[in-house]
Amino acid sequence: MVDISGKEATVREAVARGWLEISQEATEAVLSNSLKKGDLLAVARLAGIQAAKETSSLVPLCHPLPLDHIEVNVEVDGDARRIKLEARARTRWGTGVEMEALTAVTVAGLAAYDMIKAVDRTAVLSGVRLVSKSGGRSGSYRRSGEGT
Repeated sequence: MVDISGKEATVREAVARGWLEISQEATEAVLSNSLKKGDLLAVARLAGIQAAKETSSLVPLCHPLPLDHIEVNVEVDGDARRIKLEARARTRWGTGVEMEALTAVTVAGLAAYDMIKAVDRTAVLSGVRLVSKSGGRSGSYRRSGEGT
């Protein structure tokens, strides 16, 4: 791991986004909450939160760090036939939380796929990206073309 012992603990925040592209049948099943495995939105949200807390166990060389806040939003965009995934992670620590936010989005998407795979095996998890980060030595970053 990279030595962060000389870095100042500051408030650091990261936002990541992605989506799961799904079929019309899957969209209808999610919107009507009729999936056999239950409530996709709740399960995906909890999976993302749990994953953020376990990031250092999943990603080699990633520092374990205390999360002060992790929020995962999962919503269906019926018109676009996709599930939007967003995670916001925050800590007061000596390293950033980008990996925690990205891991949360990815695992939330995987959990959503698991929930709908009986209805739609063609679903595609895509577009997972860092949207913004703040805090730390390198300052703030915002991906152009992204809203808040």
